[in-house]
Amino acid sequence: MIVVPVSDLDRAKGLYANKLGFDVDHDTRIGDSVRIIRLTPPGSGCPVVIGTGMPQADDGKEPAPGTYQGMQLCVPDIAAARAELVGRGVDVTPVRHIEDGKWVDGPGGTWSSFVSFSDPDGDGRVIQEAPDRH
Repeated sequence: MIVVPVSDLDRAKGLYANKLGFDVDHDTRIGDSVRIIRLTPPGSGCPVVIGTGMPQADDGKEPAPGTYQGMQLCVPDIAAARAELVGRGVDVTPVRHIEDGKWVDGPGGTWSSFVSFSDPDGDGRVIQEAPDRH
């Protein structure tokens, strides 16, 4: 499970459910100050949780929205994943790879092709092409 801080739960839920195609496992309110939404990418066993009133740090404070960078998801076909995201209205980079320490447009082969996007709060996501292990 990955917990992602967001500033607007309904907006974030819309991104994950409607644009990214995640399944909404539950949207639960616990009193007036706690709401927890669990969403899981199709075919994945690793859900994303967004919510309010969920302290994550030892100091009891919630992390700030926009500070979560680098969540990486893997797909067997990067071009198909990008096309689906674009079709759903997600502002996603072209397929690219790293060459000589710099991003270069175009596929780089299995394990080396990526696309990225940010959520409405500026949290960064990376999608990597990886072999289908099923």
